[in-house]
Amino acid sequence: MNYPEALAWLYGLQRFGIKLGLENIQRLIAVLRVNLGSARVIHVAGTNGKGSVCAMIDSILRAQKYRTGLFVSPHLVTFRERIRVDGKMISEEAVANGLTTIRDLVRDWDPHPTFFEIATALALKHFSGAKIDVAILETGLGGRLDATNAVQSNVSIMTPIDFDHQQWLGQSLREIATEKAGIIKPKIPVVSAPQASGAEKVIRARAAECEAPVQFVHESYQKSPIGLYGEYQKQNAALAIAALRAARIDIDDSSIMRGLASVDWPARFQCWDDRVVIDGAHNPGAAHILVETWREIFSDQRATLILAILNDKDLRGICEALTPISESVLLPKIRSERATPPDELESVLSTNTPSLPCSITDSIADSLALARARPNPILLTGSLHFAGEVLAYLRGEPAAFEECAQ
Repeated sequence: MNYPEALAWLYGLQRFGIKLGLENIQRLIAVLRVNLGSARVIHVAGTNGKGSVCAMIDSILRAQKYRTGLFVSPHLVTFRERIRVDGKMISEEAVANGLTTIRDLVRDWDPHPTFFEIATALALKHFSGAKIDVAILETGLGGRLDATNAVQSNVSIMTPIDFDHQQWLGQSLREIATEKAGIIKPKIPVVSAPQASGAEKVIRARAAECEAPVQFVHESYQKSPIGLYGEYQKQNAALAIAALRAARIDIDDSSIMRGLASVDWPARFQCWDDRVVIDGAHNPGAAHILVETWREIFSDQRATLILAILNDKDLRGICEALTPISESVLLPKIRSERATPPDELESVLSTNTPSLPCSITDSIADSLALARARPNPILLTGSLHFAGEVLAYLRGEPAAFEECAQ
């Protein structure tokens, strides 16, 4: 298969849906003869901040001249963003060759591996051939039964746990935390962000069961500038540094400073220009953090909000979080079949804040044109998929072939 054919095959696997479990990925790792050698593995779970923490760890390690493998999800504009070695995205050729090999191996498997299982296997095989020093793996969904959990790690990181993906992970914070804490392994150190009391109890109990040392990081990193906006990113930085220490990976202060200063992670309060901010906040917890950061940067200025949210998310919770900083709202039609119809989103907004001006537009381009004609700063948010469409439009690039839940 060439690259477009390989992606078409991969995205076609979404018909198998999400199937949590480790049997297929363990089988894939075995038949592909994945061998990370002496590479250390950093495993990151949580609800919000996982990608930022992974990006910070990767940037610090590369500043220290370690050879890194980074696997994250979802992507924004191109699938290749998910798999990187030394900061460079996997090539189209490597994706095509790797997926062709996997397709031929799994053709008759029952159950057939899912999109995320195969993406994980592709990443691990790519890292295996690249002779990396450190692999940084972000969970796709949950943790206990996530495909990334098939790899032995050297440290388990827990970012803040909140409500998201309840249909898969459970309806209570304790249930969600139990799934996330499933990445904790016997004797392997655990480093966690501050958590709500219910989630903290679950993490401590799982760590005790595994005889794993656990550290909760309450301080923020204040020693040098960070290339990402927001006070919360200073907390993420402290978590990233503590995890590297817990994994006994040698890093010096100079590499920490250079790595954090140069870290680049799009759609996390990304200032496209002096008026336009793009953020992928897709649950109420992330939306509240976005609002805090907005006020840090723009004080009491209200936004022209351009909003799109996927239909399996907490629409009301996200809207309630964002309306206090919104002067008006524009609701574009976007490509995703999972997007909430703009008229439904308008109904939620009008119920929540009847006085907030709200308009439906035909496209991102129309929304941006209308927003730029108004004096307010502009905030585009509601989902990472939407953020990816926005970035593709602004860069003049093709949008992602198709998005998936993980």
